[in-house]
Amino acid sequence: MKSKYSISSLMVGLAILLFISGVPDRQAAAASSSTSWAGEMAIRGYDPVSYFRAGKPMKGERSISFRWHGLTWYFSSAENRRLFTADPKKYAPQYDGYCAWAMSEARIAVTDPEAWKIVDGKLYLNCSRAAFAKWARDIPGNIKKADENWKRIRGNK
Repeated sequence: MKSKYSISSLMVGLAILLFISGVPDRQAAAASSSTSWAGEMAIRGYDPVSYFRAGKPMKGERSISFRWHGLTWYFSSAENRRLFTADPKKYAPQYDGYCAWAMSEARIAVTDPEAWKIVDGKLYLNCSRAAFAKWARDIPGNIKKADENWKRIRGNK
């Protein structure tokens, strides 16, 4: 008996099924402070304190880490780890490190640690330089929208 489905159409269907089942629920992940769909490594292993102290993103070291907010944070120096552990909210990026532009649109996106800006003493990351450019057109307005969306996503209306 000849099948009406070709091998290629079955492969496409299987690929779609695997993709759909392998994509985590991003909103559920963001809503839990102990979960990150990007993994347990905060901001791809970059040192959050380096943005403030060095004025640029720097990769952290696995041997200099700290567990906070359900994620492992890496630091480029023991001094940066000490500063972070003393006041994590001062140095951690907004929206648990998710993209500020996407959050302003009520979406969740993993960030590029190289697309960033400190505004009023807070670190904001974006998913790309293109997203950063869109976000930068109205930083105060986009922060306001993102803050409201983050409260809804986190369940803190």
